This record gives sequence, C-alpha cells and structure tokens, in this order.
Amino acid sequence: MKFALLTLTAAAWLFVPAPAPAETLQDVLARMDQGAKGFKCMVADLKRVTHTAVLNDNSEDTGKVRMKRFGSRDLRIAIDFISPDQSTVVFRGQKVEKYFPKIKTIQVYDLGKQRQLVDQFLLLGFGTSSKELSNSYDIKFLGADRANGQSAWHLELIPKSAQAREHLKTVDLWISAANGQPVQQKFLEPSGDYNLIAYSNVQLDVNISDQAFNLPTKGVKREYPQK
Repeated sequence: MKFALLTLTAAAWLFVPAPAPAETLQDVLARMDQGAKGFKCMVADLKRVTHTAVLNDNSEDTGKVRMKRFGSRDLRIAIDFISPDQSTVVFRGQKVEKYFPKIKTIQVYDLGKQRQLVDQFLLLGFGTSSKELSNSYDIKFLGADRANGQSAWHLELIPKSAQAREHLKTVDLWISAANGQPVQQKFLEPSGDYNLIAYSNVQLDVNISDQAFNLPTKGVKREYPQK
C-alpha cells in the first residue's frame, strides 16, 4: 500500500478564461462536475516531492503521466519517471507494475483487498465528480489560492473510512479555476510524511492508444516482491 501511495498520483492547464471566483464549496464542486463530464484521457508533465518527516528530508522525481478511462470503473494510469532515475509505473485493474529499464525488470504488485482503498486515491485524479469525492471524503473549502503558477481553489479532504485514515491523514487538493481538474495534490500520512504532486503542460482528450499502457515483454524479468 505504501508503494501505491508513493506512486500515485492527482497543472498548468489550457489557456481558457477563468470563471468568476468561487465563493462556496458548492461552487467548487459544481465546477468539478463540469470538468468531469466527458473526461476520457490526459497527458501531462509531473513533479513529485516526497517528504520524510523523521529526517526532515525532501526528494524529487519528475516525469510524464498519462491517464485513460476504459470504462466507468476502469481508469488506467502510466507514469514515466525520468529523473533522477528512470522507471515506469502502470496502474491497471488489480495490479501495479513497475518497470526498471536499466536492469530490464518488472516488479508486479497485486492490490488484492487494497483495491477498494486504492480506488479512493485514484478518485482524486482527473474526471472526478463531486459525488464520488464526497462519498469517500469530508470536504472543506479553504478558499482561493495559487498553485503551480495558476489560479486554483484549495480543498482539504479527510477520509471517511477508518481503513483509509490508517494510511492517509488528509489530502490537500488544488482545483483549477479554468477547468475544474486538479492542479496539485498533497497526500499527508499519519507519520507526517507526505507526497506533493504537481501537474503541468496538461493536455486533455488527446489520442492515447491502448498499447501506451503496456510494458515491454521481450527479454524482461518479472519479480513478485509480495511473494
């Protein structure tokens, strides 16, 4: 589960006129619902800052992310980490696969009973409706803000599930004032560790082939760390 949280994921968005400033939580949720309608896929640059509280230390990864809906409950995600080390992480169905090209190895993780919990975190991504969000989180509107260089609305989310709260204390979610999709996400764990994920150069509804979520098979060794 720790692996899934660290690799998850939910931008500098398309330049469209921003709506009037949101005054209430209902305004923000309504804008999110508009953004969720018809969401199919996206690609973006990604930066993740991982903070380790006990060491007061930050590490940073950069890469590219792509997402595509294959059905109402089938959201596939692939992240190509570029720096400091190359790897590709793919979320698909019940499995998470991490590919290390330098050693031609894929590590396979079975989400199993954690699938429902992981689904809650995936709902913090793109195309999320207010109903989906409010089913899993208590939501507080913290007002207008700026995140990743653009206007955004700041939400604080507290998981409703006791199981989820074992892994996640709060989520800060910055929603683009332009299109109602995430700009930045902060996942705070009970230990004080957190992951801060920012999106830039976002492109919505681009053409992404199904094969873009497949990892190499020829000459690749597969490992199963859970076994």
